Amino acid sequence: QVQLVESGGGLVQAGGSLRLSCAASGRTFSNYNMGWFRQAPGKEREFVAGISRNDIGTYYTDSVKGRFTISRDNAKNTVYLQMNSLKPEDTAVYYCAADWSPVVTRSAREYDYWGQGTQVTVSS
Repeated sequence: QVQLVESGGGLVQAGGSLRLSCAASGRTFSNYNMGWFRQAPGKEREFVAGISRNDIGTYYTDSVKGRFTISRDNAKNTVYLQMNSLKPEDTAVYYCAADWSPVVTRSAREYDYWGQGTQVTVSS
C-alpha cells in the first residue's frame, strides 16, 4: 500500500502560481512513477503531468506545457507540481497518483494508488 496526501491547493487569480505537493508513505516511493491528474465538475479525470521513478522522464498534457513543472524528491518521498500562469480553465480538483508500470502512462486506470485530491480555483 502507498498512501498519498496532496496539499497546496487554493484560490488564485489568473496569471498567478501555486505549488502542489504530494507526500507518500508506505512502500518505497522511488519504485513508482508518479502522475498528477485533475478533474473539473462534469468532466472526466485527465492526465496533467507524469514523472518517471528515476526522475529522468517528465511528461505533460499539451495545455500545461511551458506553464507547469512536475518534479520529485525521492529522499523526501514527495512529488510536486509547480503551476505558473494559471488560467480559469485550470480550475479543478488535482490528484496525485502512483503507478508501478515500467513506463509513465497517461491513463488514469493504470495507476494503483491515489490521493484524496486538492482543490485549485483560478479566478478571472
